[in-house]
Amino acid sequence: MMNKVLVLGANSFAGSQFVLQALDDFERVIGINRSAEIAQIFLPYTKHRNANNYQFFQLDINNDLLTICNLLDHEKPSVIVDFAGQGMVAESWAHPEQWYQTNILAKVKLHDFLKGKIWLKRYVRVSTPEVYGSQGDLSKESFNYQPSTPYAVSHAAIDMSLRAFYRQYGFPVVFTRFSNFYGPGQQLYRIVPRAIIYALTGRTLELHGGGTSVRAFIYGEDAANALLAAIKLGKLGEVYHFSTSDFVSIRELIERIYKQLDVSFLDEVEIVADRAGKDANYLMDDSKAKTELLWQPQYSLDQGLSSSINWVKDNLSEITALPLNYQHKA
Repeated sequence: MMNKVLVLGANSFAGSQFVLQALDDFERVIGINRSAEIAQIFLPYTKHRNANNYQFFQLDINNDLLTICNLLDHEKPSVIVDFAGQGMVAESWAHPEQWYQTNILAKVKLHDFLKGKIWLKRYVRVSTPEVYGSQGDLSKESFNYQPSTPYAVSHAAIDMSLRAFYRQYGFPVVFTRFSNFYGPGQQLYRIVPRAIIYALTGRTLELHGGGTSVRAFIYGEDAANALLAAIKLGKLGEVYHFSTSDFVSIRELIERIYKQLDVSFLDEVEIVADRAGKDANYLMDDSKAKTELLWQPQYSLDQGLSSSINWVKDNLSEITALPLNYQHKA
């Protein structure tokens, strides 16, 4: 068992899924997030047998960086997994400077502090295929960046900065890029839980651009296990893609959900204008991760959607009392 891992962005969906898995592999898990811990239905680790080995700190990388750095120096985690950052693609057009401040400038300050820390053995960067823009073929780890939105630009920039830190200082970064996360406990404004909630409550779902864009979706537990594989077997400075080969349009995704719920797609969906700068597809080649990290996704899309549906049904009364739309925080 490894010693200690610190998780930046621990309250995010993927972050909470990783914390759950990490409690099996680390003696101590430390979480940092700018928002307070949320409802337990979104935090599966609260029921883990080793939950007492987890400690949470509400800290903001923009406003509390000195406190975060002091905490890091005190705890000396051997591994940092970085989910932190300003999310949401379409919204990044409204105030791009907020994305650049959080996802680039604050992160560069953190990395500058961390360089040369002998206790840090792995810094796992959770990035996105959106740095490549829309591609006609499966994106490989060697592809050039062609970001299409401020969100994607911010991710490409900090990835390039970390690459420079690796070359100059030997910064112990391992880059990971994931297809779309989903699963039980995901934020309610994301497409999978939103579609399920709307279908169960009789609300009309707006489908941007008719749902023609193509994506792959990776189940939360599979993503968490991918990160553990990157920690254990990933090579410093290398990039690893984690995806599935089940590429679907957003329309087909909704149709699969509605089929399991026995709901009519045509009756429950309204086609609306597409989002600004939206890429047609994000399709990644994940053969490197499968070969070098011995990782394989364990959940098919239909299995994962079934689990997501059951989670919503089991918690529907609590879920419907919560905000269903994205709440922006500067």
